[in-house]
Amino acid sequence: MGLFFLAILDSSPLPTFGGPDILTAILAAAHRNPWYEYAAVATAGSAIGAYLTFRIARKAGSAYLHSKFGNRKLDAILGFFHKWGTGALAVSTAVPFPFPTSVLFAAAGASNYSVGRFTTVVTICRGIRYSLIAIIADHYGRHFIRVLRHPAQYWGWSLVLAAVIFSLIMGGIAVNKRFAAA
Repeated sequence: MGLFFLAILDSSPLPTFGGPDILTAILAAAHRNPWYEYAAVATAGSAIGAYLTFRIARKAGSAYLHSKFGNRKLDAILGFFHKWGTGALAVSTAVPFPFPTSVLFAAAGASNYSVGRFTTVVTICRGIRYSLIAIIADHYGRHFIRVLRHPAQYWGWSLVLAAVIFSLIMGGIAVNKRFAAA
């Protein structure tokens, strides 16, 4: 039940910083129940939370969102959503970006996006995301739990991973600056 409510909270504007992803991985790695149960619970909770955010934004309307978030920020988000629509929604729900997906849920609600299409895209993409996390955690569960319990033993690999991620981020920033200059 904790995973279900955390997934609902994750799809709201309150940040949980990848809570359902981490909890799904830990639960699937512990092998208490089959991995697909955790993936289904996380998907259901996330879909319900996304729908609630969508409905609140739909009822509030874009005028209320403009008053809360400011015209410039909200116009940029709505413009991005109008340009990319379903693709932006699918990518943001399937890939755990360090970007609050609930902003796109609110943009979809404020821009009169189809409820059926919204629910379908979110449910399928979150289902794929949580299923992959649960499958990987189920398969590599013992190793995953060992790393969580004894992180000092793996500090070398952690540093290498952090360096690779940092390099990719810095490379992305550099490429983005070059494209912006061109």
